[in-house]
Amino acid sequence: MAEPFKNLSWDDFRLIKAVADARGLPAAAMAMNVNHSTVFRRLKQIEDQLGTLLFERHRTGYALTPAGEEMVALANRLDEEITAVGRKLAGREPAPSGELRVTTPDSLLIHLLMPMLATFRARYPEVRLDIVLSNQPLNLSKRDADVAIRATDNPPENLVGRRVARIAWALYGRAVDFPEPRALTQEQLDACNWVSLGDSLGALKTVKFVQENVPPDRVAYKINSVLGIAEAVEAGIGIGHIPCLIGDARPSLVRLGPPNNDYAADLWLLTHPDLRHSPRVRAFLDFLAGEIARHRRFIEGQIELPDENGSEKGVAERVAPEPLATSSEATA
Repeated sequence: MAEPFKNLSWDDFRLIKAVADARGLPAAAMAMNVNHSTVFRRLKQIEDQLGTLLFERHRTGYALTPAGEEMVALANRLDEEITAVGRKLAGREPAPSGELRVTTPDSLLIHLLMPMLATFRARYPEVRLDIVLSNQPLNLSKRDADVAIRATDNPPENLVGRRVARIAWALYGRAVDFPEPRALTQEQLDACNWVSLGDSLGALKTVKFVQENVPPDRVAYKINSVLGIAEAVEAGIGIGHIPCLIGDARPSLVRLGPPNNDYAADLWLLTHPDLRHSPRVRAFLDFLAGEIARHRRFIEGQIELPDENGSEKGVAERVAPEPLATSSEATA
């Protein structure tokens, strides 16, 4: 089958693609800036050379045959490769642009990502961000989102991405209620009211801890939002487990113990394999990975936010984690 292709030029593939896109000869001729008879004659020559029809002629237009579909698919691949080589030879990649849909939980958006997204927009003004607040698994294959930012130890197997940090959790209460948290006794903790994530999130270890260790009459408040837990603790409803990046950012809260490694979760930047080389997706993943790396010690609970004098409030009583790979396949 290779011989019939020998005398086909790129212009012949362009002609086939133009007829397929226009579903007829007049519009295809206009798109190629040639006359109708030229397209008709050259298409017949191509089909004769290949020994097969590429289009079925109907009153409503030209419809691809199976052979025509294969030729158009080949034309599309050639077009992409020729364009890519041209960019490489010109020494430039296309500037990131267009809409980028990103899904993230509200707690990460408000307490970590918002300043980063603002800086990204300033650096890449042609990229428009569409943020979807959700912690549910969206279908990236159907473009429900282009990038998913998730705290999980089991990322979906059909996605690829980068593990950029490990989110630490600790027990928090109001600073006004616990002026000496290091001197807190177990008896004092047993007398406290608790706030917890709801039973619908029972797979989380913090929820299991409350279910197994806190009397039901001491669980004063449940909510299905990590951000809502922090708000409830800050309001004085009770003590509760909160990600350190949220708890340490609130001056009114204080840790009642060191971060618990059992409650930590990996922070992933995920995308679909077909999108990983998209200029806007690649630019976003690279940028966000770099920004998160700058805040990694804070995310992982090793330090608290600087005080007004620019010095750290304190170092968490926690063993530093092993370094994470900057990029890997997201496998469960």
